[in-house]
Amino acid sequence: MTATDHVTTVEAAAAAVRDTGGEPRAGGTDVMTRATRPAVDLLGVPGLGGVEWRPDGSARIGALTTISGLLTDTRLTAAYPALAATAAAVATPQIRNVATVGGNLLQRNRCWYLRNPAFACHQTGGDTCHAREGAHLYSAVVDQGPCVAPHPSSLAVALLTYGATAEVHGRSTLAVADLYGDGADPTRDHRLEPGEILQAVLMPPPMPDERAAYRRATSRQMAEWPLVETAARLTFDGDTIATASVAVGGVARTPLLLPEVAEALLGKPATEETLTAAADLATARCTPLPQNAYKVTLLRATLIDTLTACTTAGR
Repeated sequence: MTATDHVTTVEAAAAAVRDTGGEPRAGGTDVMTRATRPAVDLLGVPGLGGVEWRPDGSARIGALTTISGLLTDTRLTAAYPALAATAAAVATPQIRNVATVGGNLLQRNRCWYLRNPAFACHQTGGDTCHAREGAHLYSAVVDQGPCVAPHPSSLAVALLTYGATAEVHGRSTLAVADLYGDGADPTRDHRLEPGEILQAVLMPPPMPDERAAYRRATSRQMAEWPLVETAARLTFDGDTIATASVAVGGVARTPLLLPEVAEALLGKPATEETLTAAADLATARCTPLPQNAYKVTLLRATLIDTLTACTTAGR
């Protein structure tokens, strides 16, 4: 992989990607291990890093902000606890020190067929998904289309619960959910076109007294990709759930917001019965493959754990 000349503006970076067929590189924790296209370095480009607070209390998080940078900003972690909890669980301290918000949101999936040059799948110019008939132990259980490789962005799961938006050079802002679409296109992990550079994530003003939690189920304790991950945010009116937002990852081609689960929580007390009934609705989406039915059980249990943690968080 050959790097292009260093760029100093977003416009130059976008042009370099288009002209060379290159790939934007930030922290490089994934790009450096798999890419064969020229790298367009974004580090040092003005306007892409750091956290800016707006007069209305909302925040602009630059795409080059490191994940550890999110965690060291005490105002940010207090305002957006679901995002903070998610960031703290990502990878290892070493990776968090160099990995960026934008890189996490736009990373490639970890399907072993995609990353093995001996196979041609939908994502590499082929016309099939080898995982469907082959090894799919870690594949999606919510079927969104031809490809069953789960999207690996943990931060996206948290950002969905906030209704965050993405600031993209080359177009107007769009909802973070729209970075991924409905998963029907098997060739892409996100919907940005070549030359479109993610500049920042825009967070809404924080919600007072929210209770938030994030949980993940992994095959080992640390430095592992989640089999299932869930994030939730609740507010209460007395003992009654007043607002709810729930999202999951590791189970579908895209990170998923679960409005039906949130709806089932509204106006009800946070009892075990309420939380369990809501979590059951998430599993109704699932049509697992022969090897990964265990993920359906994990999804339900992890979601119940997350919602339960929300009921006590911040008290």
